[in-house]
Amino acid sequence: MAENHAVNVTQITLKYLYGTVPIIAGADKFTNLLAQWEIYLCPALLNIVPISATRFMHLVGIVEILAGILVFIKPRIGGFVVMAWLLAIALQLVVSGHYFDIAVRDIVMAIGGALTLARLTPFVGRRKAS
Repeated sequence: MAENHAVNVTQITLKYLYGTVPIIAGADKFTNLLAQWEIYLCPALLNIVPISATRFMHLVGIVEILAGILVFIKPRIGGFVVMAWLLAIALQLVVSGHYFDIAVRDIVMAIGGALTLARLTPFVGRRKAS
């Protein structure tokens, strides 16, 4: 019984973290209050996409907001989406050759948190068979 409670509390905590943070970070792509997001973009990526860095970050913001909402609605699927998104961000940071510390942080958040959310969700609310 106690282990089921721990699973439930952990899953709820991760759901709120991985639902709220992408929404806040996504919204900030429009205001740049938390960070100047364009500096994290790989210059090679900007050569591929036919839009400005600001417009690209606005699209990123929309994706992040939708991913956060998905976590609240469907935490298992949302956890996998946020995990993939964080790994994609880390990959583009590594390819850019800059901000390795942030890439490592995003990998840890992806595997340590978002993946854990996705994997724990099926066990929430289950009663242990006696």
